[in-house]
Amino acid sequence: MSLDDPVETFRQEARDLLEQIETDLLDMEHRPGDRALVDAVFRGLHTLKGSGAMFGFEALAAFTHHCETAFDRVRKGEVAATPELVSAVLAAQDHMRALAEGGEASQAEGEALLAALRRAVEGEGAAPVTAPEAAAATVWNIRIKLPADALVNGTRPLPLLDELRGLGPCEVSAIIDEVPTLEALTPAECHLGWNVVLTTEHPRSAIEDVFIFVIDEMILEIEEVAGAGAENDAPALAEDAPPPVEIAARAVKEPAAEAKASRGGDTVRVPAERLDELMDRVGELVIAQSRLEQVAANSAEPSLRAVSEEIERLAAELRNTMMVVRMVPIAQLFGRFRRLIHDLARDTGKAIEFITEGETTELDKTVIERLADPLIHLIRNAADHGLETPEARAAAGKAKTGVITLAARQAGAEVVITIADDGQGIDRDRVRRKAEDAGLVAPGATVSDQELLQFIFHPGFSTAQAVTNLSGRGVGMDVVKRTIEGLRGSIEVTSQPGEGSTISLRIPLTLAIIDGLLVRVGQGRYVIPLGAVEECVELSVEQDLRSTGRSLMTLRDRLVPFIRLRELFATGMAPDPHQKVVVVSTGQERVGLVVDQILGDHQTVIKSLSGFHADVATFSGATILGDGGVALILDVSHLVAAGQRQDAQMRAAG
Repeated sequence: MSLDDPVETFRQEARDLLEQIETDLLDMEHRPGDRALVDAVFRGLHTLKGSGAMFGFEALAAFTHHCETAFDRVRKGEVAATPELVSAVLAAQDHMRALAEGGEASQAEGEALLAALRRAVEGEGAAPVTAPEAAAATVWNIRIKLPADALVNGTRPLPLLDELRGLGPCEVSAIIDEVPTLEALTPAECHLGWNVVLTTEHPRSAIEDVFIFVIDEMILEIEEVAGAGAENDAPALAEDAPPPVEIAARAVKEPAAEAKASRGGDTVRVPAERLDELMDRVGELVIAQSRLEQVAANSAEPSLRAVSEEIERLAAELRNTMMVVRMVPIAQLFGRFRRLIHDLARDTGKAIEFITEGETTELDKTVIERLADPLIHLIRNAADHGLETPEARAAAGKAKTGVITLAARQAGAEVVITIADDGQGIDRDRVRRKAEDAGLVAPGATVSDQELLQFIFHPGFSTAQAVTNLSGRGVGMDVVKRTIEGLRGSIEVTSQPGEGSTISLRIPLTLAIIDGLLVRVGQGRYVIPLGAVEECVELSVEQDLRSTGRSLMTLRDRLVPFIRLRELFATGMAPDPHQKVVVVSTGQERVGLVVDQILGDHQTVIKSLSGFHADVATFSGATILGDGGVALILDVSHLVAAGQRQDAQMRAAG
């Protein structure tokens, strides 16, 4: 996306407006009498209509006009903000979004949506309430002067004047004082101004709303004509009235200009691809800094070492700053699912309360974008499979309204996202039967509870008794697993029959650069993400020999399974006499990784593995070291799961 493209700028603004309108509509379901919400929705629709017309999106402006009119009637007290009206405008939003994006939008679908909107406004469910007395008409003198670059930026004067005319009878005259001669005329610049005499029942704010997108850059003078009433004809401007002087125009404009200047330093909209490109450059800088550090370490030149240390400090600060820039609150993601819950409650006939927690938790923007689809599948699953019908909940002694909770919290270098419901829980017997029927487990084989629950993520696996438009085909949950593993994350499932289920996703904060622990196994070097490391202890020769066949060690009165990486990687070399155990964890599970040597910490720029190696689950990526060599990054979640399986097998055998 180019920020210099006014159409793309409009589309981004339209997305933001539609998201805010959707949030306000969903809030209105719980607070239908909140006048502030009604005004906010009306203002959003009005802005979307006006800016759409300004940028040539006539179909969007025409369609949005009907929704705006409906909420204008709500504002005036002519109709009530019923659930039917809110649902109709929510459904219309998807059509508006398609029109704003310039995609194909079905005219028949648009007409059907408008028909539903009319029924919501005029039907029995939206009976008119007592309307307030009509406001007296006021006559306004309006002077308009757009900035010279208005046309270049996509502002179209005629739709603005048409919108003013929609507020009431008006007379428009052009101001041509600043129009240059033909030789000096620049066609792309706006030199005209306008005087408008408007008679309207609308307040001053409605006139200002017409110019909401350009009010900070233009000259807009609005003066009430003293003594004018509804019965008066719109008067012409007095011929002997002194023209507005420029100092008056500046006095009108300065507060808005100052407000804009103060806002300008708050945020800057930058395309996400530019941030990605900048992060790539920072990653290359970190790699180059590592090479410089190694060169300096082998040099006897003190000045080279000093420069290397300074560049190392600056590179670390730049990396940290870049990481913060890419972080966004997860509320940006959670807010999308309120609409999903609204639609699920309607489709399933279930009463659902949606609770979000930890919305200020921050996560890399790229990670958030990739989490959207998995969370949609998990929330759908919780609503369709997890929660019971109101009748079934009442029979079980529960509240008729089921609860789905979406929460996030930071845990070290990870963010833990949980999707919990208070439904019926997972039927383990049914899962076991389905797994045996699918050949995933042998009949009678010993399977841990966590392994059993993980079967629900297997492709084609479903315990649904019937296929619905929401679930039951066995697709979706396997997508969740693939996506989370692609993010180097892990999934944990807990469930209590009759009480509900909780699915926890553990996701790394970022996908670009991490702090790692560089270790040696045989002649190979590997990186362990530092956020997963709990401690490092020494494994003596005696302990190594004593644990042969058991692969368990006692750490502060607790047995911890460990994996000998030299055996896993088949180094074919004898172990070093002073091996080290790096204890890593994911959640409550811990495992030790036996390495030959700990080389130290390492700023790790993560590079994806080739397609040929993508299925090697032990590694999540690779990095380039300072000497130009390559070190593989260990997938801690996979290794912890392998260690726990090994522990369970030994306990079962013992």
